[in-house]
Amino acid sequence: MTLKSTCKLSRPSIGSGQQVKGLPMVGRGENKAPKRSGGSLGQPVPRVAVSDLMGAGREAVLVHDGFDYRLRLTSNGKLILTK
Repeated sequence: MTLKSTCKLSRPSIGSGQQVKGLPMVGRGENKAPKRSGGSLGQPVPRVAVSDLMGAGREAVLVHDGFDYRLRLTSNGKLILTK
């Protein structure tokens, strides 16, 4: 017995490297963004441990341009920054 498929796709399949509506499609895990090695003019970027900001707590308030931003550590160990 032979089965014949009559299914037709209503949209084209998208492969890696093709573009759809101006957006490049890349494969999983690929990062095409340029790598940055430091701050402006080759200066090293300051590194601050989150524990230094939060102390024993799970939140810190960062002040930028007169606004308070809250940096929170979730129960899953992720960081969330909100205004």
